[in-house]
Amino acid sequence: MAMFREGNTGAIEIRKQKRADLVAEELKRLITQRNLRPGDKLPHEVKLQQMFSVSKSTIREALKSLEVQGLIRVSTGPAGGGTIVEVPLDRTFQLMQNYLFFKDVGIADIYTVRRLLEPELAAGAVPHLTDDDFKALERTIDLCDPASAAAATPLLDQRQEDLTFHDILAAANPNPMLRFSCELINEMIRQLVVFGNDTPACEHEKFGAANVKFHKRIVEAARQRDAETVRALMSAHMEECTHYVTRMNGRVHGRLVLDSEMPRRGRMLPADDE
Repeated sequence: MAMFREGNTGAIEIRKQKRADLVAEELKRLITQRNLRPGDKLPHEVKLQQMFSVSKSTIREALKSLEVQGLIRVSTGPAGGGTIVEVPLDRTFQLMQNYLFFKDVGIADIYTVRRLLEPELAAGAVPHLTDDDFKALERTIDLCDPASAAAATPLLDQRQEDLTFHDILAAANPNPMLRFSCELINEMIRQLVVFGNDTPACEHEKFGAANVKFHKRIVEAARQRDAETVRALMSAHMEECTHYVTRMNGRVHGRLVLDSEMPRRGRMLPADDE
């Protein structure tokens, strides 16, 4: 099968597509047209073969393509077939990082975006935070607070708990685009931001103490349902985070994220010896 398009020179170029790729595209249209949601099933393989007049192997290749993209889960057996799934953040992060790997993204780029988005994310979450959310936020603070008995967490693990604080706020925000963008940035920081080996532990301690101070004030304002104060506090918090990360020689360790890393959350690691 082939698709036709006009090239830059005005000539007609022919771009051949595999039959399985065309079927995968049609299946995406089917998912859209039928408004299928996570948990819904695609028609069985035999039905799909009849619908598209193709072989079993072509259908299976098309289904595998959609599974790799994270759109479906394929199971075998009499009740098997393709089931719609919600594309996981980890898979999206992997694809995004594979794209950004070739774009020379630096720590300043990440924190520029973070300073813009996090204040709005936090303010928008305020009306929707539940008692369980507040308990979870306070737990992350306790794990990082030097004055807390729970704060026996290693310093670099504390940086992950700091990000968990922001993830909780993201989960409470009803804006899916804002939530996705901030969760993606948090995941990039977890997996790709490293600090130089010469960064003294006292710098991590100062960074952690500064985060705890802001997180406590943000939670207090959020409990009062004061979204404007939360916005202002988060803005100041992000400015201070940028200052600390820069001073601690934080950098993006550009790499392709492996499939074996997908099922778990990453964490910020010390940089390798250079």
